[in-house]
Amino acid sequence: MDMKELRDMADAELVEKEQQLRQELFNLRFQLATGRIENPMRIRQTRHDLARVKTVLRQNTMASAAPAGKGRR
Repeated sequence: MDMKELRDMADAELVEKEQQLRQELFNLRFQLATGRIENPMRIRQTRHDLARVKTVLRQNTMASAAPAGKGRR
């Protein structure tokens, strides 16, 4: 998943994507516990994708909460 794709998504889409990734991560962990996982690296990739989505959501929140006209010092 590319950061550019995520930045182009709306907040509602990002929240939905976060929920999907959380569910997928749960399913992968369940498969790992039962010994039925085909690709264990998929867990790592899903965790990274989830972190990317959460990062973009946080950036959007911070950008909308910043007062207009004020910059960083």
